[in-house]
Amino acid sequence: MGQMTPPIELAFNDTPKQQHSFEKAVLPHLDAAYNLATWLTRNTQDAEDVVQEAYLRAFRFFAGFHGGNARTWILKIVRNTCYTWLHKNRAEQNAAPFDEQVHTDTAETQDPETLLLRKTDFQALKRALEELPATFREVFVLLELEGLSYRQIAEVQGIPVGTVMSRLARARHRLRESLTAHISARMEMEDPSTNRTHPQAHAEEEPLN
Repeated sequence: MGQMTPPIELAFNDTPKQQHSFEKAVLPHLDAAYNLATWLTRNTQDAEDVVQEAYLRAFRFFAGFHGGNARTWILKIVRNTCYTWLHKNRAEQNAAPFDEQVHTDTAETQDPETLLLRKTDFQALKRALEELPATFREVFVLLELEGLSYRQIAEVQGIPVGTVMSRLARARHRLRESLTAHISARMEMEDPSTNRTHPQAHAEEEPLN
C-alpha cells in the first residue's frame, strides 16, 4: 500500500545544470525520504516540514556529493534533520500520534517476522511500530520498508554494521511479541468459544443440594 508524497517546494538559485543534476540524482528518492520522516516524527505535517528542510540542506551541500548511492546520502540527511527537529520541538516520547497511513511495502523475505507481518492488519502494525523506541523503529523501517542493506543503514545512521544487526534483532523481537499478542487477542474475539470455561468447572462451583 503506497501513499502520495506531497510536492516539495525548493528554491533553487544555482545554475540550471546543477539543478538538473540534483533533481536527477536526489528527487527520485523523495518518497523514501518522506516515508522515513513520517515514521520518525509520527506526524505527516511535521514530516513534510522536515523533508522540505532536508532537501534544501541536500541541495546546498550537493557540490560535495561525488557520486555513490544518492538514496543513502539523502536518507542520512533526512534522518539527521529529523532528530535535530525533534530535539528542538519535542521529546521523542511526547511526539504527536501517527495520524495517517504510510507506505508499507516490504522487501520479499521469508523470515518469520515478515510472515507474521503479512498476517497482521495495518493498524496493528502501525501501533506495534509506534511502540518501538526510535532507534529500533528507524532501523526496521529502513530495512523492511525501504529495502536498504545492513551496510547502507550503517552509513545512514553512522554506526557499525554489527550495531545495525543488533538493533534489528531487538526490533524484530519486540514486534513479534506485540503482533503475536494482537493476533491471539483477535482470535479470541473472533472465536468466543476459546474463552468458555469447561462445564466441569461450573459443576464444581454449583452448590450441592
